[in-house]
Amino acid sequence: MLPFKTLLKLDKDTSTPLYQQISNQLTELILDSIIKPGATLPGTREMAVLLGVHRKTIVAAYQELEAQAWVEIEPRKNVTVAEKLPRINPRDFNKSKTTSAYTRDTGFEVKKIIDFPALAPQSTEYRLVINDGFPDQRIAPIDLLLREYRSLFHSFSHRHTQNQSSPMGSLSLRSALVEYLSDSRGLNIDTNNILLTHGGQMAIYIAAKILLRPGSTVLVGEPNFFLANLIFEQFGAKLVKVPMDENGMKIDFIEQFCKTQKPDLLYIIPHHHHPTTVTLSTDRRIKLMGIIRKYHFPVIEDDYDYDFHYNGSPILPLASGNHGGNIIYIGSLTKSLTTSVRLGYMIAPGNFINEAVLVRTILDYRNDYLFEGALAALMQNGEMRKHIKKSVKLYRARRNHLCDQLQEQLGNVVSFAKPAGGLAVWTKFNEGFSLPEISKQVAINGMFMNDGKFYSYGTHHLNSLRFGFAGLNEKEIDETVAIIKHVTDKMGK
Repeated sequence: MLPFKTLLKLDKDTSTPLYQQISNQLTELILDSIIKPGATLPGTREMAVLLGVHRKTIVAAYQELEAQAWVEIEPRKNVTVAEKLPRINPRDFNKSKTTSAYTRDTGFEVKKIIDFPALAPQSTEYRLVINDGFPDQRIAPIDLLLREYRSLFHSFSHRHTQNQSSPMGSLSLRSALVEYLSDSRGLNIDTNNILLTHGGQMAIYIAAKILLRPGSTVLVGEPNFFLANLIFEQFGAKLVKVPMDENGMKIDFIEQFCKTQKPDLLYIIPHHHHPTTVTLSTDRRIKLMGIIRKYHFPVIEDDYDYDFHYNGSPILPLASGNHGGNIIYIGSLTKSLTTSVRLGYMIAPGNFINEAVLVRTILDYRNDYLFEGALAALMQNGEMRKHIKKSVKLYRARRNHLCDQLQEQLGNVVSFAKPAGGLAVWTKFNEGFSLPEISKQVAINGMFMNDGKFYSYGTHHLNSLRFGFAGLNEKEIDETVAIIKHVTDKMGK
């Protein structure tokens, strides 16, 4: 409720009746959009108490507002500001007011930091959305998560430990992650090697804050994860683009670079590279590990969707091998559950985690311990593993169905390789089929498909996008492909 006691200034010494002062000032607040159309005003008794006047004074004020069509009164129920306000004469805006509204723009210059292309729709007007590769929220175990959350909220232990927080994140979830990451990824760690963050991007930001200075050199894939590139550039780093092919980063390029200059950081996504989904081959992994140990430079290994592999067992992360303490491993539970769950983690040697905790404290001192505790419970009782196993089976079928449809319906329009894992297919539109134009045309049919600029940041336009399949069932996949075919058939004529 608005602070009417401070918004309405009454002068009992003036000749203007109190009820009229109240109605006049409420009118001003409505005109200034402080009180919005459709808003409910306090009842007469409540408003009388707030302003220290007789209830009959408020009744008279409300009746005055009703007579002028500013409010609608429902006896014994509500006094509501009219949805359609009465027409009035032009106002004198030089007249002093008791309050001032926020305008659309600031009174000072705002520096534009980044030109951010659209990756996701900015509204809910679309029936279908081809996203970057997000999990299907409809199958996420939200009910189980909420059950654990409620249990923790009402538990005796929560009441006694709610003030014993650490910027590293809850011990229960870090302990659960130690076991899970050891079993699934072969990481030999303890709870002091883990920092919990609000998503993987925060972990990348924290690591970059510690490692980079203006002029620092960062080796990244070409193309690379757009948001990671932006983070590095925000700290003044120079990006050195490492060529890529179907076997991942070209490690020979990295080796030659290191012979002349030691990089300040290597950022790599060896499992399913973003955006192209390619996997770093075994022989290149072995060679890269030797280079890392020889030249002793820091590496951020981003393993955002390790859990989703469809062609047998995945290769273990670089961080599971002998890397001499040079690899900072970053993962996320967001891709395993839903984008509504922002939970990432950083794995690193203890001294690096200590510094990362300080940066994390500046950004956000306390984690959501109840939420982290609920996630820990799902990991400890086996529900998380069951959900991931179910998701892998479902997403494998959706990947196969999408690839079949792309080949059958759009074989002359797009080029792609079936990914070994992940949640999206890297899809290149052939010459003569402009992705930005296709994006505009499918929007007319109620479908969002980004125009590819997101993936072309800092390079030539790739005319490609990540076709996220995990969040679409087979019927929705058929419909999205049909819409694209309808648009491209017209373009091809």
